[in-house]
Amino acid sequence: MNLLRNLEICRFLAFHLVLAVLATVAAFVWNPAFGWFTIVLCILFTVLHLLSTRSRYRRIAALSADLDRVLHGQDGVDLDRYEEGELAILQSEIRKMIIRLREQQQNLQQDKIYLADSIADVSHQLRTPLTTINLLVSFLSEPDCSAERRLKLARELCGLLSRIDWLITALLKLSKLDAGTVQFRRETLPMADLLHQAAEPLLVPMELRDQTLTVEADGTFTGDIAWTQEALANVLKNCMEHTPSGGMISVTATETALYQEIRIADTGCGIDPMDLPHIFERFYKGKDADDKSFGIGLALARRIITNQDGTIKAENRPEGGALFTIRFYPGTV
Repeated sequence: MNLLRNLEICRFLAFHLVLAVLATVAAFVWNPAFGWFTIVLCILFTVLHLLSTRSRYRRIAALSADLDRVLHGQDGVDLDRYEEGELAILQSEIRKMIIRLREQQQNLQQDKIYLADSIADVSHQLRTPLTTINLLVSFLSEPDCSAERRLKLARELCGLLSRIDWLITALLKLSKLDAGTVQFRRETLPMADLLHQAAEPLLVPMELRDQTLTVEADGTFTGDIAWTQEALANVLKNCMEHTPSGGMISVTATETALYQEIRIADTGCGIDPMDLPHIFERFYKGKDADDKSFGIGLALARRIITNQDGTIKAENRPEGGALFTIRFYPGTV
């Protein structure tokens, strides 16, 4: 009998047998009739206990089989039939575990899809400049290529390599943010200094485009200075690329008791209404995007800001141009 292979049941039967013998001997000493009654009662109790235990163990075995089917990905397992005592409690906990496992399975599947899409996007983004680089290298290898043409081709190669380097660096930063390995520091800096330092790398390109940058700021900023400057620089770069020659980019910053707000506006063509819902998506390129754009700068900026419990919103100004509103809440950073 499989039930007797259970060490716990064998111990119980041995203990019950000892008690039954003692009770029977005592009953026979007192009255033989009571002795026979005690024997029958003990046998009946033992049989009923074994039948009840066997039924309970069969239910446990069925529950174990159901769990095995769940672990092998089978659906439609009904756990509602386990309604008695400890099995009901166990059934409830197992149901919670199954729901949690299925949620994790769905999340893992979504992560796999997202990873595959990201790899495809990265491959697509890298393929275009790499194809151009191969073409330029073939031009450079031509024996009749003049020195002037070689210099021009070399400059184009440097530009393409810089774009690839920027893309890889931005993707590495995004991967760190996605993995949650970035520890944002809590630092304090005058708001004007933060904005000027963020815009400094773009001053020369803006000057070449004959663009004007104005900064008006008061108050202080509390958060991670380096990462926030990275986010602001990406937003400013986007405004610069969509502002025509002779245009203006204005940055204003204010501080209230609840938040620190930075507003970046330009006098460009604005954002197409069809692009507004997707402008912060990774690798998304709007209708008016430059051919050299990867569609990753605003996605990186948003991730940096939201990871510091901030918000960023893009909209069109009534007088024309785009407006980015960034808010940081120092109490929650």
